[in-house]
Amino acid sequence: MPNPRIKDEDKYEALRDKGYSKEKSARIANTPNSGKKGGKAQPYEEWSKNELYDKAKKVGIEGRSKMTKKELMNALRNH
Repeated sequence: MPNPRIKDEDKYEALRDKGYSKEKSARIANTPNSGKKGGKAQPYEEWSKNELYDKAKKVGIEGRSKMTKKELMNALRNH
């Protein structure tokens, strides 16, 4: 018998079959676009050196003023 609180019953049942809890299955099945990949930011290669510097400053990377663009990208990726 379908549950009226579950928006995507097929997805819910598939998740339950995989071993997910009822609560987690319901949360995922009721979330629109839950299977789509997120992240809209451009890759660091497309950022300017100033943009990379500002991001490095925001996250607290030390020594950023002496770094090249490539070094800034590497530091941000490994932070």
